[in-house]
Amino acid sequence: MGLGPGDPGYLTIRAKEAIEEAEIIIGYKTYMNLVKPLLKEQQVEESGMRKEVERGIRAIELAAAGHNVAVISSGDPGIYGMAGVILGILEQREWKDQVEVEVVPGVSAANAAASVVGAPLMHDSVFISLSNLLTPWELIEKRLALASEGDFVIALYNPKSMGRPDLINKAQEIILQHRKAETPVAIVRNARREGESFVLSTLGDFTKEHIDMFTVVIIGNSQSYIANNYLITPRGYNL
Repeated sequence: MGLGPGDPGYLTIRAKEAIEEAEIIIGYKTYMNLVKPLLKEQQVEESGMRKEVERGIRAIELAAAGHNVAVISSGDPGIYGMAGVILGILEQREWKDQVEVEVVPGVSAANAAASVVGAPLMHDSVFISLSNLLTPWELIEKRLALASEGDFVIALYNPKSMGRPDLINKAQEIILQHRKAETPVAIVRNARREGESFVLSTLGDFTKEHIDMFTVVIIGNSQSYIANNYLITPRGYNL
């Protein structure tokens, strides 16, 4: 299930119900802190980063034993979240007939970030993660180039970490091959949660801003513009 961006006000009604119905809640420890104020008597199991498969297996084992289990993701579970892990394990290990699964959607990080800065995703958009832990960088480069050439609005997830501080600069170089340096860019940190902030910049300058793993970077297309401190991508309406 998806917790959304973190502020309880952006948690869907169904997600809140799923938490209340669950006997056991499993998740990454950082995200568990977001849900703990909603808990009553539920059992909690949390683990660290890169333990997604282990969490998935544990959740399935508990569910197969008859427990109502909620596996939480921030944002939406189907966008870089746990839904694919759970469904993949069920298929690969032939457990799919033993467990009933409900994927509870949530407000994604890109949606939350977009709402902070206006309407940047009003036209065709793509989400690209710059993390090369599970995807080869050569493939990420190809996706960046094709998305840029296709004039999609690009939302960058996992844009910069301590272990790969230079990938955001490489991404910038690739996109600049297809877009003007003046293309508007939004850098949104902690979207719709405590500590929220944003900066509006340009493709040529945005890497000068503070960017980390709590940041979503939204790069406009050839029609995007900034007005009244909003980033707007027009859909084509006659206004």
